[in-house]
Amino acid sequence: MPRFASARQRAPLILERLGELYPDATCSLDWRNPYELLVATMLSAQCTDVRVNLVTPALFERFPDAAAAAAVDSDAVEPYVKSTGFYRNKAKHIVAACRLLVEHHGGAVPRTMEELLLLPGVARKTASVVLAWCYGINAGVTVDTHVSRLSQRLGLSRRSDPRTIEPDLMRLVPQADWQNLSIRLIFHGRAVCTARKPRCLDCPIAALCPSHPGR
Repeated sequence: MPRFASARQRAPLILERLGELYPDATCSLDWRNPYELLVATMLSAQCTDVRVNLVTPALFERFPDAAAAAAVDSDAVEPYVKSTGFYRNKAKHIVAACRLLVEHHGGAVPRTMEELLLLPGVARKTASVVLAWCYGINAGVTVDTHVSRLSQRLGLSRRSDPRTIEPDLMRLVPQADWQNLSIRLIFHGRAVCTARKPRCLDCPIAALCPSHPGR
């Protein structure tokens, strides 16, 4: 691979190598149905998946479906999600989103990006996660903090805003691999290319990374 190979040349190789490193990479949130993944992903904003997984069992026992959450005021949800941060807004969004699900979708989580984005508290990241993992629909690339950081370090995007990073990544790999790229970058960001102290000397994809100290 030439030293200054383009992002388009390197992206498929990065995807392939990360697939070998993390063959079982999948969504880290615990969920059993689209409603649970929607709510869990909403809670994961500015919060770790580990923390979300600690609070959702009690939350879903009390509110097992959209109808149950839609039937209460947000202050009834707050105690269950308090430790995830920004809990008042999250509780309001969950209740409001569930009310729309009940009113317009019979309590079911819709299968299109356009409909999901109409739900309070749901942006492209949440919608992409739900569509990919619940319905097998690759409507976008999920850009969280790990994907954002690695996209820049790996030279896959020069942008810092997730809204502009996403289309850069979508152009680099086939649509069928959009979520594969995202989840594998997330796993690598957690394991090796961490925010504070990336393990560059131990990185198995160092040869494909323009930010490697040896470049």
